[in-house]
Amino acid sequence: MAGGSSSFGGRKSSDCCSKINAVTSLGISLVGIWMLMSLFSIPLVNSEISSTLKVTEKLSGQYTGISGDFTVNAKREEDATFQGEKGFRRGRSMEEFSDEKGLDSYQNEEREGENSNLSNGEENQEDSGSSDESQSSSESSNLESEEVDSRETGSTSTSGESDNGGEDSNPDGAETTAEDENIVLKSKKGEEENEIFPAGDQSEILKETTTQNGPWSTQAAESEKENESNDSLKWKTCKTDAGPDYIPCLDNVQAIRKLPSTSHYEHRERHCPIEAPTCLVPLPSGYKQPIGWPRSREQIWYSNVPHGKLAKVKGHQNWVKVTGEYLTFPGGGTQFKQGALHYIDFLQKSLPQISWGKQTRVILDVGCGVASFGGYLFERDVLAMSLAPKDEHEAQVQFALERGIPAISAVMGTKRLPFPSKVFDAVHCARCRVPWHIEGGKLLLELNRVLRPGGHFLWSATPVYRKDEESVGIWEAMSELTKSMCWELVEINEDKLNEVGVAIFRKPTSNDCYQSRTQNDPPMCEEADDPDAAWNITLEACMHKAPEDASARGSRWPSKWPLRSEKLPYWLTSSQVGVYGKAAPADFAADFDHWKHVVSKSYLNGLGINWSSVRNVMDMKAVYGGFAAALKDLKVWVMNVVPVDSPDTLPIIYERGFFGIYHDWCESFSTYPRSYDLLHADHLFSDIKKRCKIVPVFAEVDRILRPEGKLIVRDNAETILEIENMARSAKWKVKMSYSKDGEGLLFVQKSFWRPKQEQIIKSAIA
Repeated sequence: MAGGSSSFGGRKSSDCCSKINAVTSLGISLVGIWMLMSLFSIPLVNSEISSTLKVTEKLSGQYTGISGDFTVNAKREEDATFQGEKGFRRGRSMEEFSDEKGLDSYQNEEREGENSNLSNGEENQEDSGSSDESQSSSESSNLESEEVDSRETGSTSTSGESDNGGEDSNPDGAETTAEDENIVLKSKKGEEENEIFPAGDQSEILKETTTQNGPWSTQAAESEKENESNDSLKWKTCKTDAGPDYIPCLDNVQAIRKLPSTSHYEHRERHCPIEAPTCLVPLPSGYKQPIGWPRSREQIWYSNVPHGKLAKVKGHQNWVKVTGEYLTFPGGGTQFKQGALHYIDFLQKSLPQISWGKQTRVILDVGCGVASFGGYLFERDVLAMSLAPKDEHEAQVQFALERGIPAISAVMGTKRLPFPSKVFDAVHCARCRVPWHIEGGKLLLELNRVLRPGGHFLWSATPVYRKDEESVGIWEAMSELTKSMCWELVEINEDKLNEVGVAIFRKPTSNDCYQSRTQNDPPMCEEADDPDAAWNITLEACMHKAPEDASARGSRWPSKWPLRSEKLPYWLTSSQVGVYGKAAPADFAADFDHWKHVVSKSYLNGLGINWSSVRNVMDMKAVYGGFAAALKDLKVWVMNVVPVDSPDTLPIIYERGFFGIYHDWCESFSTYPRSYDLLHADHLFSDIKKRCKIVPVFAEVDRILRPEGKLIVRDNAETILEIENMARSAKWKVKMSYSKDGEGLLFVQKSFWRPKQEQIIKSAIA
């Protein structure tokens, strides 16, 4: 018995020792692994992600802003109007959940400093990041182990490039290291003020019910797609006569040569190449990060816009001067040599009803020059859409954009301007030298179309105050034309300090004058002529009737700024169905609440953007202008783009005191390269894919975005992955990539990198 007991006790002791040894060995192993991983791993902090707004798929009518119908602003054809549910494409946003397990992928890179402008030498632009090759390769095994962990948990972490590691996935040697892309969750659970993805009470807007689950199941599947994308995307630098200033639809030399006439400035209009370019526009030699606002209003880097012709031609008129390494803008112009602010105040003294920034908020400045007038109107809370052609006045619009002033390259030729009718509070022309009086006043009648009833035309030109034979003849012709258009000459005044004068006309608010004319000249437009049709529509020398119904758009003046930015337009009623399927007033309010929440809780705090460095912003698919309204208190301006195949909501944006433009994103935008600091695309790219290839659109985004500029994309997960792969292949930095239930958010930053290999664009070479 004793021997048995002893034998049993010996076996028990031996087993215990074995277990202790095993546990000890396992512990040592785990400690070793932990120490090894701690060198490279980055901790994740829980994030509370809450739901925002959904989109319903159902629509029950068209929208014109008057009759409760949505229309598509495209060519005037029978099939260009979408009835009910048919053919609608609308914005929606990703659904954001508070469930921590819903975090499929999330990446947030620490923002680099403002001084990384790479202005000293082009080799940094060619081979950015190549010096880190050895460091990146030494860390690859640790990154691979992290990717395995991601695959096991079913989540997606997009830190670093694809694990392919070859030249195809990362051309020209630029690599992304673990240091470059830190995985950080900025917000902590329960800290709402730092919440990356905001909670929202309106859960019924901005998410389609037909959303499919995206390809976010495994890291292996994503890597395969990324490798395929990188294999096919071999970016090249565009080689054109325009060089760094290439605008595809304005520099189509071959198409311009074939024009039968240029008498109506057809050669300055849009002539887009048959195939949109897929190359990247080069940078000017010595390009630097732009000077920030408001200093940029007075001076910009000469190396960024290296054009001195205008300074030589207009230097004596205070347009622009070359001062060392800067281009300086004294704040004057041909018509206001003593300064734009003095001239702006002179206009208001001439007609106090203008009431800058309250009654008059959104204006069109035709023939803007370098846009000093628009640049100084910001101090009066006025937004000016500055417009000038790309012509012999070299780079005037490019100067304006580099200064941080809104402007587009456009000409009044044979087509309507890309704006709705009855939207501008005022139109201004300071010695713009446009022949308003010829051909039945066709060009002035186009201004009449876009001018709001009761709005003013401010004409500050030599025929107003000079008495030479030519000026007197033009004034007499203009007086006769404006009278026949029923415009009232409300004021004519002279600025003795600047030695210029201004004539101010007012558009009628009723049809009384039109009906009392003895001659129908200019004629009234046909009833079937839609004044809001503006994309590729031929100019007609006719006038549209003023709205007669008190509830129709244009029958009342908007509320004073800033109240109008938040107030529901009076012509949106509960009987109308909005873009997202609700009654129009509820739709409008929910959209505004959504973007206020997203901007305040995510964009301003969660993305790491230094908003003091952001000035020129574009919303590539604006709906009600809620994104622009949410940014209105910042020192930025937003170009709201309504795609031509989207519901025509642009009049709503103008009613709120913001501006915008129609555009087809299957074509190039009419602006110079490097125009914008930040682009925002809410479910734009997935819509574009239904009509054209997406790679040329990304190349266009690269063209109009400044180096180190930002792109925020909200779209379905599949499209997010496509754009992310394109961004990586162009050496952009992926700051954040997030997806949940087939919807996602991508935040990327353009780099200075340009490809070494060139692509000749035949259409842009003489």
